[in-house]
Amino acid sequence: MDEKITNVPRPDAHARPEPRAQTMKFQGAANVVMRGLLRTPLLCRVVGKWLMTVYVVGRKTGKRYSIPVAYVRHDGRLMVGTPFGWGRNLRTGEPARIRLMGKVRTADVEVVKDEAGVVAWYATMSRENHQFASFNKIAIDKSGEPSADDLRLAYKAGARAFLFTPR
Repeated sequence: MDEKITNVPRPDAHARPEPRAQTMKFQGAANVVMRGLLRTPLLCRVVGKWLMTVYVVGRKTGKRYSIPVAYVRHDGRLMVGTPFGWGRNLRTGEPARIRLMGKVRTADVEVVKDEAGVVAWYATMSRENHQFASFNKIAIDKSGEPSADDLRLAYKAGARAFLFTPR
């Protein structure tokens, strides 16, 4: 007698691994504090050397988000990397609002989502900001180079890179 086996979990070769970026237990509260610091005169000059706020509108919900993010300056642009869903609301060629050094301004955005591009930009961000590497679980060797395997794993877990050019 043949029995049909159902509900047997099968490995999915296309399944996305768990995000590698770490979030803090009280991430929401930390974001509220950081947004406040990034708006406060004088304090924004200190905190704003590494952080900026990106303003995003949800494509499906229309909900407005303000996300404090770490950035790295490179060739006149601000590089940001994230695997989190808010990044899917940004599109190349569509300007975004950012708060940089206390001032709200418009920035042109280039979204990088192909593997080679994400790996290359994440490598640059990891070299220039070891905390970014740590947050994204990217090992840095003694010479300061990020692990190629970790960079690929970040991509596979949904990482994207964003290049902002303030106007």
